[in-house]
Amino acid sequence: MFIGSVEIDLNLPGVNSLKEKRKIVKSLLARLQNKFNISISEVDLNDRMRSARIGAAVVSNDKIHADQVIAAVVRTIEGNPEVIVLDYRVEIL
Repeated sequence: MFIGSVEIDLNLPGVNSLKEKRKIVKSLLARLQNKFNISISEVDLNDRMRSARIGAAVVSNDKIHADQVIAAVVRTIEGNPEVIVLDYRVEIL
């Protein structure tokens, strides 16, 4: 069994309130969870208006598959025009 995890730091430049931030982040998380069947959540920077840190994890019986899913999640987030990926950290156990 392999566990792939990623922690992603995001910038939300067009956000003017925490309510707007939460709407964008919640929508993004729901889309990613449905598309990739992963566990995903906002894990830090909850009260910062234009910043977010999300964490995602996938469990697989193949290390390559876990790495591919995590890479696809990062690419999908990078393709979202509402957020900017500042940094991310991947770990495969």
